[in-house]
Amino acid sequence: MWEQWQGGKRIDKRDTLLYGRLYLPQSILEALYLRRISPTQQLKLSAVSDSRLRNGGTILALHQYDVGKYSAETLYSTDGGLIGLRGLYNFGPDPRDEVMEPPRTDDRFYGRFSAGAEMYYGSLNKSGGVSFGGRFATLPAHKGIPLTATLTLNPLMGNLSTTYAVKAGKDLALCSKFDFNVYSYESDLMLGCELWRMKARVEKKRERSMAAKLAWKLDEIVEPAVPEPEEVAGVLKARIDQNWRIGLLWEGRIKELMFTLGSSIDMRRRDQPFRVLGLELQYSS
Repeated sequence: MWEQWQGGKRIDKRDTLLYGRLYLPQSILEALYLRRISPTQQLKLSAVSDSRLRNGGTILALHQYDVGKYSAETLYSTDGGLIGLRGLYNFGPDPRDEVMEPPRTDDRFYGRFSAGAEMYYGSLNKSGGVSFGGRFATLPAHKGIPLTATLTLNPLMGNLSTTYAVKAGKDLALCSKFDFNVYSYESDLMLGCELWRMKARVEKKRERSMAAKLAWKLDEIVEPAVPEPEEVAGVLKARIDQNWRIGLLWEGRIKELMFTLGSSIDMRRRDQPFRVLGLELQYSS
């Protein structure tokens, strides 16, 4: 039902996105081609040109199929001749049915559990792999604290990874990640947070109209039907691992200029703790 016809001819357009970025002085070129085939299908082609890569670059082709209840992806990469297949299934009510009928409000359980798996095979190096994953996330109707928990397992490599993220406040999110290998017993723990800074609204002083002045009264205040969303002024991202390695990143905006400032700190290197310092500037007119 998504096709639009007029006079025996299709008039609907398939959305297309073209993107490119050139890094100087490294002479690295990135390109992206994205096309919406149908409301449930999408084709994505991404390429990187770099003399330091094998064969001078790589191309990744990805086909996505998503109906809400379940989704699937197939991919192919020229780097190693990689062929892959992914799948995700959402348990619970079908989102397509919720469009026709409003969701029930008497349910006490406002969460959704999802399970997925992926398989990949490298045709050049003759090696493959498989992994499984699960995710639980609260729904927007949940009146408590929003949270998301994930678990991924790679049985061939013995890697186990878990994450837990929670929105602790209106502008604060906390997250933890734990990695463990059942073969080597090595583990990694990482904690992170995001702190959003919103622009304060400046209320303009209203002047009375001439009719209100003659009647010795104030104009009636008319509230807007839809409140304006708050504008984001910047976000601070921070993480720390078990080896006391700290990462800091600040993303902000000054009118049409967007900037990203980041640093990597190693607390064990007291003589030279700042390992990396980077700045990225983007201008959008």
